Amino acid sequence: MKSSIHPQDYRLVVFSDEVAGFAFLTRSTAQTKETIKWEDGQTYPLVKMHISSASHPFFTGEEKIIDTEGRVDRFKARMEKAAQQKAALANKAKKAAANRAKKAEKSIA
Repeated sequence: MKSSIHPQDYRLVVFSDEVAGFAFLTRSTAQTKETIKWEDGQTYPLVKMHISSASHPFFTGEEKIIDTEGRVDRFKARMEKAAQQKAALANKAKKAAANRAKKAEKSIA
């Protein structure tokens, strides 16, 4: 390993997943301006996380879709619209086949 490229300023930091209500204290070089009073009564720097092992589907076994831009909803709407168009085309084809059958009966009779 190269010397002097690795950080040396490790300190105790609290990482908090506010959605899951989960926090843990560990050593880190992460910089933050926020602090929190920890269970031991001391104040430590606080790093807020959006997702952690307490809320990630891989660790929880639950399927959660994090959809901040509405992509899942737009996809579902497109699929529903395609299904409706397919059904409309199928109805149109059935009507055309029925009309052809009526015309064929008239021409034979």
